[in-house]
Amino acid sequence: MKSLSLLLSVALGLVNVVSAGPAAIECWFVEDAGRGSLAMKPAALLLRPGPGGPPPRPDLDPKLYLSVDDPAGTLRSAFRRYPRDAAAPHCELSSFIPLPASANWARSLTPEQRCPRALDGAWLMVSISSSVFSLSSLLRQQPEPQQEPVLITMATVVLTVLTHTPGPRIQMGQDAVLDLSFSYMPPTPEAASSLAPGPPPFGLEWRRQHLGKGHLLLAATPGLGGKIPATQEGAVAFAAWDDDEPWGPWTGNGTIWLPAVQPFQEGTYLAIVHLPYLQGQVDLELSVYKSPKVSLTPAPLVWAAPGKTPPELLCHVNHFYPSEGLEVEWELRGGPEGGSRKAEGQKWLSSLRHHSDGSVSLLGYLQPPPVTTEQHGARYACRVYHSSLPASGRSVEVTLEVVGFSGPSLEDGIGLFLSAFLFLGLVKVLGWVVAYLTTCKDLKEKKTQ
Repeated sequence: MKSLSLLLSVALGLVNVVSAGPAAIECWFVEDAGRGSLAMKPAALLLRPGPGGPPPRPDLDPKLYLSVDDPAGTLRSAFRRYPRDAAAPHCELSSFIPLPASANWARSLTPEQRCPRALDGAWLMVSISSSVFSLSSLLRQQPEPQQEPVLITMATVVLTVLTHTPGPRIQMGQDAVLDLSFSYMPPTPEAASSLAPGPPPFGLEWRRQHLGKGHLLLAATPGLGGKIPATQEGAVAFAAWDDDEPWGPWTGNGTIWLPAVQPFQEGTYLAIVHLPYLQGQVDLELSVYKSPKVSLTPAPLVWAAPGKTPPELLCHVNHFYPSEGLEVEWELRGGPEGGSRKAEGQKWLSSLRHHSDGSVSLLGYLQPPPVTTEQHGARYACRVYHSSLPASGRSVEVTLEVVGFSGPSLEDGIGLFLSAFLFLGLVKVLGWVVAYLTTCKDLKEKKTQ
């Protein structure tokens, strides 16, 4: 009985894992309304109809209420473990027309330049973005909505392109791995039978856009001839089909590796998978960061006499990126009031100093007010906040020693100076005496010879 209970528990657990995730995804259908404007209509993707069948959606156009058949399972799998506390993904639908790839290097995918009749019909592109993943899918719609049990349109997923790193943050100088996977299932049995057994040829394209400029980073057509543009910035792609089933569905890999990422490589990365007359694309937003090194001078102690102004404090914030969003705050810890509070005095920042690796540095200044004996042992701290640091920031501190309180007094300092001066004079006199005696000895030795 215990074994049976255990098996039931495992089975129920598996069912829960498989059935996890939202049953439907709310979307917007976007189309050109003319004169440079766009029109948006509500739509929905039904991923799991449930035991009672599809729920009615009278608020939707039946052609935009889509019951999704996903033979490869990539679209459903992406939502299967979607965190419940994560924000709802943004979903857009748009019309799609099968066309050959426009890039010259991808022309070998469609040498006949003629779209097969198997790709006729209505097509939609689904673009879904979130902090968890980003994907696009090509759906082929049935011509008309079905009437029973509710008005809904059947749609089959043909191509899905997916990344689980939609917003990678890479430390400057570290390697970046931007993952990309894709899956494909021929839209009809006729289309599958018209092709040679096994996965079709494909093209992979990675582009980067930043500050209004874009360029091709990498292109690949595994298994096909043709002239391919040279790879840029040392990028390497793992471009291949993962399986070779005769009739599909097939899954593939287009992950890219970027060595020693630098700030100029920030931007939007576009990953495009080309199949004959079909294309899927996802966008990734790569950002680079470098945590600052923080130090404080003078250190380790700041000396001041009662009623006098301590030396100017300099907070060195070195080699950080990005330059935006850095904050420097000064704190006074301990002293007669105890605790930690904002330090008084004049504060200002220097201009940025740029380095060859793209990072920047600056100085934070504090001119403290005159001190009192009660402030002996208090600590001045410089705290730095930056997007590359934890929320608490990073801080360094120095201790304030008030002369004459428990440290050396002014008279002690003068006495130490005079002692050092007399000691130095004594050393010089002894040096002269030794030199004189040595000279006299040499003269006597010469006379005896």
